[in-house]
Amino acid sequence: MPQTSARKHGGDQSDGSGSVPKSKNPKTSKASEDGEKKGLGKRLKDVEISVPIVYGTISFWLGKKASDYQSHKWTVYVRGASNEDLGVVIKRAVFQLHPSFNNPTRVVESPPFELSECGWGEFEIAISLFFHNDVCDKQLDLYHQLKLYHEEESGPQSTKKPVVMESYDEIVFSEPSESFFARVQNHPAVVVPRLPPSINLPPAVPIDGVNDKKRGDTKDHPLSQWFLNFSEADELLKLATARQQVQAHIAAARRQLMDGQAQQSKPSLG
Repeated sequence: MPQTSARKHGGDQSDGSGSVPKSKNPKTSKASEDGEKKGLGKRLKDVEISVPIVYGTISFWLGKKASDYQSHKWTVYVRGASNEDLGVVIKRAVFQLHPSFNNPTRVVESPPFELSECGWGEFEIAISLFFHNDVCDKQLDLYHQLKLYHEEESGPQSTKKPVVMESYDEIVFSEPSESFFARVQNHPAVVVPRLPPSINLPPAVPIDGVNDKKRGDTKDHPLSQWFLNFSEADELLKLATARQQVQAHIAAARRQLMDGQAQQSKPSLG
């Protein structure tokens, strides 16, 4: 029963209007319930496997090469939160681009799960993830807004500083199959719990081609210098800072209210 957890945050996110109308009512990602499948072994009760992922886009202005219809080159991707290969869990990714593109439905059958294009407009990209048979038989749908411009900057664009917009999420698989657990229990992209000694897992069966030369590992990706870092410690620090700011605003409002009441309570001179 895979599902995305509530822990979700993004970087450099903004609403802003784009050159192409955005899709209405963008939806939060959520995986459908996994049905029991024969031949996949037993399922581990009261066990959850978590897969942290990051999905997003990086766009570069083309500078002197820019035209009215091709002003930016951009890449959309799904990667491991720490840039590890996701091919051990994900079988393929389908990217749904704007209908103005030739062949707007793009299928990526192997990691790294990404594609690059050139264009001039911003739009919402639908990303559908499909998992290996022993993981889940339903797809997970994600939605991401392509951004081409730095909204906080009013100066000229730069060909060296890209626009990065990423979102962090965690895919949680409840009651995973034994074959799935055995295959990913030592994989750096997957978070697994410690099992009781009484549980004997079957031998791990690798998936053909998944680990060949770490082809899905994005640690050496040419765009990795622009990837954002996501960590629980950073999020807790942000929450603590925000809480302090809220408390300071509340204290200031109370002082202002008390000062106003004191002024009103002073006797008037006749």
